[in-house]
Amino acid sequence: MRWRALAFLSLGVNLLLAAVWLGWPRHRLTGTAGAGRGGADGGGAGRTNLVVRRLPFMWQEVESTDYPTYIANLREIGCPEQTIRDIIIADVNALYARKRATELVTPDQQWWRSEPDPVVAAAAAEKARALETERRELLANLLGLTWEAGDLASLPRPSRPGVLLDGALLGSLPAETKQAVQEISLRSQERMQTYLDALRNQGRDPDPAELAKLRQQTRDDLARVLAPGQLEEFLLRYSQYASNLRNEFGQLQFFNPTPDEFRAVFRATDSLDQRIQLLADATDANGVAARKALEDERENAMKLALGAKRYEEYRFLHDPLYRDAVAAAQAAGTPDAVGKLYAINLAAASAHQSIADDSTLTSDQKDIAAKSLELDQLKANAVATGRDLPPEPPSIPPKRTYMLRPGDTPAVVAMIYGVPESAILAANPNVNFSRLRPGDSINIPRGAMGPVSAPLQIPNGPQLPPSP
Repeated sequence: MRWRALAFLSLGVNLLLAAVWLGWPRHRLTGTAGAGRGGADGGGAGRTNLVVRRLPFMWQEVESTDYPTYIANLREIGCPEQTIRDIIIADVNALYARKRATELVTPDQQWWRSEPDPVVAAAAAEKARALETERRELLANLLGLTWEAGDLASLPRPSRPGVLLDGALLGSLPAETKQAVQEISLRSQERMQTYLDALRNQGRDPDPAELAKLRQQTRDDLARVLAPGQLEEFLLRYSQYASNLRNEFGQLQFFNPTPDEFRAVFRATDSLDQRIQLLADATDANGVAARKALEDERENAMKLALGAKRYEEYRFLHDPLYRDAVAAAQAAGTPDAVGKLYAINLAAASAHQSIADDSTLTSDQKDIAAKSLELDQLKANAVATGRDLPPEPPSIPPKRTYMLRPGDTPAVVAMIYGVPESAILAANPNVNFSRLRPGDSINIPRGAMGPVSAPLQIPNGPQLPPSP
């Protein structure tokens, strides 16, 4: 701080000399040389003028990395207290904005993930709270506990939300570059919204080719203010094509690309995606053929970027049956069983389709066959994952019915099957026995014995033959 002390000493001396010059009687500072001036222009008179010039004021002479010294310097030059508060609050806010931009690892920085990492989100929130507490405590120590009451520099002001520029590359951008990026982003949003509003008023759908041109214009604007690495980081986080790629991987559920894989795929397919979008509405033969060629080229670029093994996994995960197999293997803790489970799923799907296509089966028969197939699939899955087979369901005897004959009553049927009459009535709660006629059927309780083998003589009734 020695240079600052010397600077302030020099500034004080200059101010003192300026005060002397302005306040001292001018005849003390100007006069004649020698003695005996005669008249207004005494002979041989010589005049000497003393001119004091103030050195230019430099803000660096006041600024200090030590906040108490900075505040003392501002007061030394007569800065109003409210202005001092505004300056310090703005400076501290800028300091902690840089800390948040460079020290926080936010989910937005993990541009390769289709879903935010909850652990990273929680850690970022905790770090943000700690920095905010630290900021407020610093301002309270510098300006007093009531600093917020006089805060004019941080009052809410009308603004539009911009993109979050944080992380190793975007967080360390100079303030003027960040401002330029925010302005480009806002202009891009305005152009896009204007285009969409115009189409909505005309009752038309957006043209993918026109949307691609608008996005390319934004890229061109960004390329003029960002270095190539910075531009790529921005596009990985905020471009529509990167967003589409995240959605594509996210729908596969279990692919989870690494940062290097995502970056490699983005680099390999980004320009192809843009060209495909320009031909999205092509209907002529040449346009359709060109789009198909680009799509094939994109698929091959994806394969080269991922490598043979990961690309094969990527392709298999497009099949819902394979995703189901992966989910079942992970749930069972046997990831190596994916292949077996997938084969079982394929066979079961084929069998289900055969049942659905069989015109000789009734609807009920198809349901029964499908349920039986599901049970067989569960057994096969258990074997594939090394689990115990599920227990067999208890055998349920088929429901027994009895066709009434002339003279049959609940008491007669009870005697035939050796059960109480109340059991017959309980097994048929919705039957009005007074209205039954020969040929009607009633249920027989499951616990009933079989009908007696010899005919029973029923008083005042016909002889009943044994049941078959």
